Amino acid sequence: MSRTICLYLHVHQPYRLRPFSVFDAGTHTDYWLDPANNANNEQIIHKVAQKSYRPTNTLLLELLERHPEFHFSLSITGTLLEQLEAWAPDVLESFKKLAATGRVEFLAETYYHSLAFFYAPQEFERQVALHTKKIQELFGQTPKVFRNTELAYNNDLAAWAEKAGYTGIITEGWEPILGWRSPNFVYRPVHTQAMSVLLKNYKLSDDIAFRFSDRTWAEWPLTAEKYAHWLNALPADESLVNLFMDYETFGEHQWDDHGIFDFLRHLPDEVLRQRSNSFATLSHAIAANKPVGTIDAPDVITWADTERDLTAWTGNAMQRDALQQVYELEKAILATNDPHLTEDWRRLQTSDHFYYMCTKWFNDGDVHAYFSPYQSPYDAFIYFCNALRDLRLRLQEHNGSSAQ
Repeated sequence: MSRTICLYLHVHQPYRLRPFSVFDAGTHTDYWLDPANNANNEQIIHKVAQKSYRPTNTLLLELLERHPEFHFSLSITGTLLEQLEAWAPDVLESFKKLAATGRVEFLAETYYHSLAFFYAPQEFERQVALHTKKIQELFGQTPKVFRNTELAYNNDLAAWAEKAGYTGIITEGWEPILGWRSPNFVYRPVHTQAMSVLLKNYKLSDDIAFRFSDRTWAEWPLTAEKYAHWLNALPADESLVNLFMDYETFGEHQWDDHGIFDFLRHLPDEVLRQRSNSFATLSHAIAANKPVGTIDAPDVITWADTERDLTAWTGNAMQRDALQQVYELEKAILATNDPHLTEDWRRLQTSDHFYYMCTKWFNDGDVHAYFSPYQSPYDAFIYFCNALRDLRLRLQEHNGSSAQ
């Protein structure tokens, strides 16, 4: 029986806040990391571009040229696209070359990688519209499949996506919503008529994204040949395998000297050695496979941490307070029609800020600490609150000058 592999990669970098002290509030509006700290956003883009984006895009283009059967899907946040335009335009051009092959699909999402769906639905829709416009302008595509920030998903989001005209949506293939069933099929969200949901096979995805370089892992080293054997050994009726991961898996999270690029280079060869195997974009997989059942997700699931819920961003009082504070400014900020205030407010919605405030322990805590540019979650919270305080002062100043 034929088996389709859906490779989906998510590309994102936030605008990281610089250490913004209480004394900066009211005197500085440069919230984002600056060169004096030797860790500014531009430097991070250059580093990740050199380690991940440039070599991965070059390799993927080679694979597309070598294998007419090779297809994959991408989503890129607006915050990263802006930074590439400013600081690494050659990388943006390499993404355009991938799009020009006609075998790379771009997904829709929120422009600012935010959790706005759960806090400000109208702002969520505005950010999705901004992102779609950007994808159309840069890559000439109108997304058909939706991906919410961090694969955050529930029944309400699926219903919204169908109403918005998407044919599909993606999320984590988490046991509480699957029960005894496999993620290796297309499903239909409950309360929808024509929507499909594709579920990440998190075990096979995380073998690459998280375990690849772990020398204590029983399966280390992971080769493309071994991985293809695992795919071929799946039950014959499981015709679809969704491999979802961060783009930065290649070169940044898993380094070149660990062999990650050699793995990717040989993966299509090994998968396609079995003639019944194929690669497909997410929308092609949806078109070719009918749902075999329904998925009911009344509670939010995500692809983060062991709980696979929103607690990576909402698990402590600091996070909940910061989220409440930023979203309660929605009406006042938008009423100003001030593009600078609006842009800073939207950058402050990026979910990474709240992720850095997480205080979980053990493995989850280690992952949060790996991604954070700060010494502690408390520093992340303090800098965020100080920047938000300054934003409020700017808002008051704007309203005061407008009233005169």
